[in-house]
Amino acid sequence: MRLDVISLAPEAFSPLAGLGVIGRAFAAGIAELHCHNPREYALDRYRKVDDEPYGGGAGMVLKPEPIYAAFEAIPVAEPRRVLLMSPQGQPLRQADLQRWASTYSQLVFLCGHYEGFDERIRPLADEEVSIGDFVLTGGELPAMVIINGVVRLLKGTVGTAASLEEESHSSLLLEHPHYTRPANFRGQEVPEVLRSGDHGAIARWRADQQQQRTQNRRPDLYAKWLDREKDMGQG
Repeated sequence: MRLDVISLAPEAFSPLAGLGVIGRAFAAGIAELHCHNPREYALDRYRKVDDEPYGGGAGMVLKPEPIYAAFEAIPVAEPRRVLLMSPQGQPLRQADLQRWASTYSQLVFLCGHYEGFDERIRPLADEEVSIGDFVLTGGELPAMVIINGVVRLLKGTVGTAASLEEESHSSLLLEHPHYTRPANFRGQEVPEVLRSGDHGAIARWRADQQQQRTQNRRPDLYAKWLDREKDMGQG
């Protein structure tokens, strides 16, 4: 997968190259990351990429010309999806990461700064994405979150593909508890069922724990899961 980032702080993405399995995925050619600084496409000798907003107000706004020029210089690898990082975007979900990882050969990230984008930049994007109801100084961290989440889903990144299917949010339910040796740590025992060797009982225990944990910690997800189970039962 080809990943292209338009950012005023391309150096922010350098640590991804050394980030565990994500870094190894880049080294192995499973994914490739390209960063593009709009300043290199600015039209004046000062490499100006922002300006005062029409109508007045605090802060500066990213100009459309450098962003468009940077965007149009990126090679296209179809199918492609362009994502604009914005607190006004749709909340990021695991299903989005799975959809992008399985459907597209290229993702392009538009990272904002200052007070935001000139509104005429938004039509470049296929989707606007938010990682939460808060505001950061730029779109770099949200883009890195998405890159991490997508690359780990690409074939060959994670050694055991089955582990991706059982983790939190893959099926709306949160993941069940995990234990390893020792069986007793400071008086905390590993559940007996996990030591029983009864794989059917273990599967039932894990499914029950998923439901209980989701109901207690994320009742909103649990309600969605119940609705989906009901619909599937009627289908």
